[in-house]
Amino acid sequence: MTVNDVDSGVGASDPTKLPLFADAGSDSDSRPPRVGRRRGSFSMSGVGSSPVASVREAARAASASTRPDVRPESGAVGGWAINDGLDWGMIAALRQQTADRLSSEFESLLEDRDAQRERGRAVILDLLTAELRERARASKDQWSPVDQERIAQAVFDAVFGLGRLQPLVDDAQVENIMINGHDDVTLELTGGRVIQGPPVADTDEELIDFLTFVATRSEVNARPFSAASPFLHMRLDSGARLAAAAWVTPRPHVVIRRHRLTEISLDDLVDFGSISPVAASFLHAAVVAGRSIVVSGAQGAGKTTAVRALCGAIPRGQVIGTFETEYELGLHELREKHPHVFAWEARPGSGERTPDGRQSGEVTISECLDASFRFNLDRQIVGEVRGAEAMAMLKAMQSSEGSISTTHSTNAAGGIEKLVTCVMENGAHATHDYAVRAVSAGINLVVHATKKRFVNADGSETVKRWISEIIAVTPGEQQVGYATTHVFKTPPGGTLARASTLTEELRELEAYGFDASAFFEESRA
Repeated sequence: MTVNDVDSGVGASDPTKLPLFADAGSDSDSRPPRVGRRRGSFSMSGVGSSPVASVREAARAASASTRPDVRPESGAVGGWAINDGLDWGMIAALRQQTADRLSSEFESLLEDRDAQRERGRAVILDLLTAELRERARASKDQWSPVDQERIAQAVFDAVFGLGRLQPLVDDAQVENIMINGHDDVTLELTGGRVIQGPPVADTDEELIDFLTFVATRSEVNARPFSAASPFLHMRLDSGARLAAAAWVTPRPHVVIRRHRLTEISLDDLVDFGSISPVAASFLHAAVVAGRSIVVSGAQGAGKTTAVRALCGAIPRGQVIGTFETEYELGLHELREKHPHVFAWEARPGSGERTPDGRQSGEVTISECLDASFRFNLDRQIVGEVRGAEAMAMLKAMQSSEGSISTTHSTNAAGGIEKLVTCVMENGAHATHDYAVRAVSAGINLVVHATKKRFVNADGSETVKRWISEIIAVTPGEQQVGYATTHVFKTPPGGTLARASTLTEELRELEAYGFDASAFFEESRA
């Protein structure tokens, strides 16, 4: 019995008849988008789109009955259902076979990402065709066109994406993904709604194995993830940030944070109700004037979004350098707004340690910063400061005007103390007195972002994020080593920082567009 004898349905026994394996030379822009996905589907053309439509309809129907806690309009409905009922053991095996076959020719495709993906589609087609023949010889049930589409997409996602996590990452309404073991998945949707998500692996061991594969897949900036290196931090292709831990935790922990707002301005924050027009005017002028700013806040408070908005005020012609442990700001991708951006990303080491105690291949933010001094930069922006990066941040603030960074703290003044502690992590030479002097001399303003969860009348939850404080920092005050002035602060029970105190030095920002009269009017209200 031949494969074609098994099922006379179109594409049921011949994967090449499916839209995802149609002629690669056809116009890919005409292909219908997969429900819940921001990128294109696996399909290589739009020819014969009915099987894909069938996937959508089946997905919607399945989600409506199995996931009643998801809003019907959610883009996740289709994406999640596509994962249901697949043989993930088989998909893992096909993923490994595809990766093995691609590895032998990867060097020739390294510089061409599209070529890698097209070759991957061809390999998956070969493997699926072979699997269908084996199933026919063994008289096993054949896959329907819908099943073939789902399997092919799942294998493709496993090789080039995040496997079972990919539909969640692609969903426009999923903001944060929190995983505490393969079957304990919590999703924070836009607007703050929290729901349970589907399992992302069959076992914890499978989840760890896949994370290891993802971490080491990049030929440009691979990240170690093993018992010897149990923490993983990396930027995903979509711009989301992944953090994972295993071996030192009872179960593998994973958090994926999606940054939905990439091209954003201070005016947008005003429209969102996150900042007042007067405070936006003040910060815009401060950025143009070259003041160095630190954005502080708790995890998930919107610090990165605030930094992007501040960077939106940087004059278009200026040359910017960004320095991050993982690419997150994405200024180098906003060519219309920022045409001159040089982006550096630190690289963790792996393998044996060199004579100076560092792991082979390690490149630090400080080294990237040092290398940037011959790139004719107007601004040097160090991203998130969690520890020793604070020294690089201070060097950037000492070397160019208008640096911007973020750090974690519970209030604006606490952000200064946190940075003092981070500077002291650089060694015995970084004493407390030195750290205080350096921080107070380098930083002009601290902008604090606050996140608060409110319970609505119907029991649902909403997250509100806003700029709650803006303080000015100057050297002084013998007891603490610096002085602070609350320029804007949130009144008790409020959710918007209002004008408070304006020093004579800050009046200089009027020359850069700051509306001081509106400030004094708001402060008296």
